[in-house]
Amino acid sequence: MMNASDIAFPNLHIYLKNVPKNFTVFGFTIALYGVVIACGILLGLMLADYDRRSRGLDGNTIWDVAMYGVPFGIIGARIYYVIFYWDSYKDNPLSIFNLRQGGLAIYGGVIGAIITVYVYARIKKESFFEIFDSISLGFLVGQSIGRWGNFFNREVFGGYSSGLLAMRLPIEAVRARDISPALAETIVEGTNYIQVHPTFLYESLWNLALLAILFFYRKKRHFPGEIFCLYITGYGIGRFWIEYIRTDRLYIGNTKIPVSMVVSVGMILAAGVIAFIQYRRTKPETPQVRLEDAPDSHSEDTPDSHPEDTPDNHSEDTPDSHSEDTPDNHSEDTPDSHSEDTSDSHPEQGEGSES
Repeated sequence: MMNASDIAFPNLHIYLKNVPKNFTVFGFTIALYGVVIACGILLGLMLADYDRRSRGLDGNTIWDVAMYGVPFGIIGARIYYVIFYWDSYKDNPLSIFNLRQGGLAIYGGVIGAIITVYVYARIKKESFFEIFDSISLGFLVGQSIGRWGNFFNREVFGGYSSGLLAMRLPIEAVRARDISPALAETIVEGTNYIQVHPTFLYESLWNLALLAILFFYRKKRHFPGEIFCLYITGYGIGRFWIEYIRTDRLYIGNTKIPVSMVVSVGMILAAGVIAFIQYRRTKPETPQVRLEDAPDSHSEDTPDSHPEDTPDNHSEDTPDSHSEDTPDNHSEDTPDSHSEDTSDSHPEQGEGSES
């Protein structure tokens, strides 16, 4: 039997007693869910600022955007959640404003932030993709840390699991709607807990791994927006398979189609289109080599410039044209031998080539 405030990872031999959901300061109750998310947002903004400055850009732009992006991102996350969970709020609309019990959908936050940054970039005449390349790294920090808010709220878990990371939660500590019929069937008679996939942990670890990859790859970025597209694609892939095993999926209308899985596929496809357009738009041109920068046309390293089968040029039968005993063989009095920097004998050196 478990106490109502306990959390356990039995296969890791971790048993946590009296894990709180909130704490009190001067009579005010503060939810740990909100504290964790706030910490994630702050650290994410700090990393985005660092990335901007490391690329020689103005880091203050991140904080300017955050003044609008953070509140509108939270609003978007809440609206997204409420729309697809309307049955839980229609009888008490005021509960929409109560965020203490969770109810923020990350895709709604991402969409809200994208719209906000786009409007900001247009007004300030900044590059949207340059801004979001940095914000994408910040998002991954915020999401990795923010998922632990779900840990304190005892939410965002999957079906039954006996794996290494399996987590036990007291039944009375979780929302009844999060216990699916299939999960309810696994409850052992005489126990008061469920044993589940800690999907919040899976997503946190996935985001951390993606963050590490993108952080080190960012210096090899090929075009503005590439990090943003890779973030959308990488997170979309992870969210797709994690969503499949969650018990609190949001569905499209009365169907059994998980909305987050559909959004994941849509955003992955959109990221692919954006990446293709951006790459074509910023594809570097082949560098042009100027004549004065070309290799010496008379060096010994270019034997093809005087082939033996072109006696009219400098053959062995005409020693006067290119012998060591005739130092004035390239003087102005013999224009036929190498006129105009041998442009006729080396036409390829007048054209651009890849360096």
